[in-house]
Amino acid sequence: MKSTIKAYNNILELVGNTPLIRLDKITQSLSGNYFAKLESFNPGHSAKDRIAVHIIEEAERREILKKGSTIIETTSGNTGFSLAMASMVKGYRCILAVSSKSSPDKIDMLKAMGAEVYVCPAHVSADDPRSYYEVAKRLHKETLGSIYINQYFNELNIDAHYTTTGPEIWEQTDGQITHLVACSGTGGTISGISRFLKEQNSNIKILAVDAYGSVLKKYHETGEFDHNEVYPYRIEGLGKNLIPSATDFNSIDRYIKVTDAESAHMAREIAHTEGLFVGYTSGAAMQAVKQYHMEGEFGADSNVVIIFPDHGSRYMSKVYSDEWMTNQGFFEDGKLPKPKEIKYIK
Repeated sequence: MKSTIKAYNNILELVGNTPLIRLDKITQSLSGNYFAKLESFNPGHSAKDRIAVHIIEEAERREILKKGSTIIETTSGNTGFSLAMASMVKGYRCILAVSSKSSPDKIDMLKAMGAEVYVCPAHVSADDPRSYYEVAKRLHKETLGSIYINQYFNELNIDAHYTTTGPEIWEQTDGQITHLVACSGTGGTISGISRFLKEQNSNIKILAVDAYGSVLKKYHETGEFDHNEVYPYRIEGLGKNLIPSATDFNSIDRYIKVTDAESAHMAREIAHTEGLFVGYTSGAAMQAVKQYHMEGEFGADSNVVIIFPDHGSRYMSKVYSDEWMTNQGFFEDGKLPKPKEIKYIK
């Protein structure tokens, strides 16, 4: 009798069940226990695999997506890659409107995965016809048989994390989690996890991370959309110049803002201390942890889970490029570490 071959049917079956890793070195000066949820262990190397598969399979269940359909989305890169990967496996055409702020690495990866890519200027208002939001809407109207994922305003974005990431964290911590720290962009990740965790224990604190140049923190605190808060910043996939309905602000306890430079250096520090090669937004999340700690959020008995959304390979031309860091002025502050030199043997 032949033994059963233990193989997955396709790469999409690997989405989810990402590991939780204790952080020891980078948190030595902090009170409490810290754990990173490594979403780079998804097959598409980011948390966005979860929403891509969930939304596409729900559209198939409702028979909105059919053979020959086209998937269209607005993306800073990670959601686009996950959608392109799923489209390739399932046989759909994929068209992506991408912000010019996205790293060249991300844009090249989208192309490599077979997507049709439109790069749109980053620093225009959300309702500008050149913005990646409006370009995606136009392409959807012009493309017969297409669906627009619209992750910023799609409740399924939240649902994907409510049904997967939240339960995973609860099980992995044996219900002992006291704080969640996660970046807020579309808001689906932090909102979905928060809804699930607070159903289990309403005392769990949900701490969001925003960027300077984004409107989310002030909107959470005041309910006001302040155009004066909006200006260009460099971190991808974090913050917004609009208010996404995929963010459940009521499920979030606090927001804190982080800078471009400190977040970039923190991503490098995570690699140099913990050996975890993480993306720009992971650096932002870890920087926020340190700022929240300075404000007294954590104590000796705190069990803090931090979402590290993606992999460092998508930022080789940005935060892991000494040239890019130098051009941004990120090495100018004397308190920040200088890059190590490469030694060539002649």
